[in-house]
Amino acid sequence: MPVRRLLTSALGSLALTLGLLGAGTVTASPAAADPCGFYETGSDAYYNHCTSDGSHVVIKVEVALAPDYERCVAPGRSWLGSADKIQGAHYAGRTC
Repeated sequence: MPVRRLLTSALGSLALTLGLLGAGTVTASPAAADPCGFYETGSDAYYNHCTSDGSHVVIKVEVALAPDYERCVAPGRSWLGSADKIQGAHYAGRTC
């Protein structure tokens, strides 16, 4: 009987470990989604306004060799321009 319990426990642990590995794979896929806030790809700059309330917000866009500017963005991803020209963007603290 003790050997049977040990075998059952070992199989349960293996199943739990495999289940956790499978869950880790599923959890990793959202990381491939666009990050919130400012980010760049190889050639483009974006601002991703992550919200569940549908709000529009003002962001300040920092531009290389040109004046910075403010822009109203809707929920989701907004293209800001070439990654060579856009240095960053951040929430300006108000809605629009």
